[in-house]
Amino acid sequence: MLNEDDGSETQSSYSPRVFLKDDRKCSTVRNLCIRASVASSAPPQSLQVAENKAHNKSDKFRIGVLGASGYTGSEIVRLLANHPHFKITLMTADRKAGQPIGSVFPHLVTQDLPDMVAVKDADFSSVDAVFCCLPHGTTQEIIKGLPISLKVVDLSADFRLRDIGEYEEWYGQPHQAPELQKNAVYGLTEISRKEIQGARLVANPGCYPTSIQLPLIPLLKAGLIEVKNIIIDAKSGVSGAGRGAKEANLYTEVAEGVHSYGIARHRHVPEIEQGLSDASNSKVTVSFTPHLMPMSRGMQSTIYVEMAPGVSTMDLYQHLKSFYEDEEFVILLKKNEVPHTRHVRGSNYCLLNVFPDRIPGRAIIVSVIDNLVKGASGQALQNLNLMMGIPENTGLLYQPLFP
Repeated sequence: MLNEDDGSETQSSYSPRVFLKDDRKCSTVRNLCIRASVASSAPPQSLQVAENKAHNKSDKFRIGVLGASGYTGSEIVRLLANHPHFKITLMTADRKAGQPIGSVFPHLVTQDLPDMVAVKDADFSSVDAVFCCLPHGTTQEIIKGLPISLKVVDLSADFRLRDIGEYEEWYGQPHQAPELQKNAVYGLTEISRKEIQGARLVANPGCYPTSIQLPLIPLLKAGLIEVKNIIIDAKSGVSGAGRGAKEANLYTEVAEGVHSYGIARHRHVPEIEQGLSDASNSKVTVSFTPHLMPMSRGMQSTIYVEMAPGVSTMDLYQHLKSFYEDEEFVILLKKNEVPHTRHVRGSNYCLLNVFPDRIPGRAIIVSVIDNLVKGASGQALQNLNLMMGIPENTGLLYQPLFP
């Protein structure tokens, strides 16, 4: 689960444009392509704000980070350190109120940032947008009380499920902001870019759902795989279990072993099935088992699928290659290359590949991300960039850390 002290789940002047994958211009970084298109004659409010900011080169969007003392909050701070258009002006952490970020996360001691305050003492007139990194179940009431002018990216699960009854079933409490839920946009960036661009509230996807939906949604939309018999074996670094002091997360409990949890009842299941069902226009039910691995960060989803009649693994590969060829952060590897979590550590990239199963008619898909970046804070920044009308890769071109 997401907790302000726990973390994620249990980078001058510019001409603001909406970055899409149609009209491309090549980036000088990694020779990858950035998507761009000219804003419409009636740009959304975020683009108008961006245009106004652009007239004054010293202006930056003022950003609030709610729940800055958790892993996802601290990762937002790290990613924004070199962002040319965003400046953190507010940070909250109820249990760490009055403290500087460097006292909680010494690796951020060089950052010139305001001390953290309790949410109840936060002055939201000093910000243009917020990242909400608070616990599931508390976010709804807080976001409901925020000024309507603020852009919000919520990293909790509180606005991911459209069906509020399903939210109550899986999270054990009634939804506190059903009217707000109707306006929330699910923020899987590469899939819902246009909707995110005009949103006021974006529900940032969970880490497991991100690693699973990125490869499966294009294949389901194209009818290349069956909606039945999808099996997902997923593994996450310990940071995915949060920052809280829990016996199950002690070094001696986690090291030298693999720990399955949430078997047949993990809270990300309805989120995964919601996205896959939308893609296929039919009900999709998956078998999903997550595991905790003795590493700090990283996530791998190994997905077993049944191909549609007459479809080969080469068809799956070619479709994913075509679908993601213009994308900055989703990379289909060369044939037979195996994605590894160590090759995305600290970055916003998702590496994918497809392999034939020894069982005829089935394929194996491997997807890896950094659970704290593409699986949480990096994707959140990618989304807010879009919402504020600036290039979506801004502040995210950090290369993976290796070794």
